[in-house]
Amino acid sequence: MRILLVEDDDRILQPLAEALRDRHYTVDLASDGRSGLELAQSLDYDLLILDWMLPQLSGVELCRQLRAAGQTVPIVLLTGRDTSRDKVDGLDAGADDYVVKPFDLSEFLARVRALLRRGTVATNPVLSWGALALDPRSCEVTYRHQPISLSPKEYALLELFLRHPGRTFDRASILDNLWNFDEPPTEEAITAHIRRLRQKLTEAGAPKTAIETRYGMGYRLHPQLPELDAGS
Repeated sequence: MRILLVEDDDRILQPLAEALRDRHYTVDLASDGRSGLELAQSLDYDLLILDWMLPQLSGVELCRQLRAAGQTVPIVLLTGRDTSRDKVDGLDAGADDYVVKPFDLSEFLARVRALLRRGTVATNPVLSWGALALDPRSCEVTYRHQPISLSPKEYALLELFLRHPGRTFDRASILDNLWNFDEPPTEEAITAHIRRLRQKLTEAGAPKTAIETRYGMGYRLHPQLPELDAGS
């Protein structure tokens, strides 16, 4: 999942970005409201985290403009303002949540997870393909209930495929979904991540066909479950 974090205080920006990336989110960063608006308008995000007091364009005004343009992406406002009037203003601008600084990181991350779950089936948050399962709540991947250890990018790749079964992703689409602008990889690097993910899944007992190469098009999760998995 991709998150945009717009914050001009580096003491908050970097630790929060690191915590989110440690939990396998792809995070883009901006330090002013104008840059944040441009990113939010040009890319599809699953969540926006906006500081209220930003250079060039405030977070609350950024939120208001995005809502006026019809954007429905969940938005969290970060702010030192703690009056009831400020909270009302932030929520009326279209924010889904309002977090006052300083905040407890574990509580904040729980709020992030709650917002990201909106629009999913709450009774079945686990993503699966046959006996292969990925639990976004715990960031655990298993095959036949046995854990599989994946790197953050391998995990993100598998989550991308599981969230869009049957959809083919070319390298450009994978890059747009999983890498931020500070770390663009080569096409060879993307191929290497795919290869290592396949190897780990196969070593765990998953079918070699789990991730299918569509030559000249890209990669996708195989649309048909293996007979052995389908009955498990």
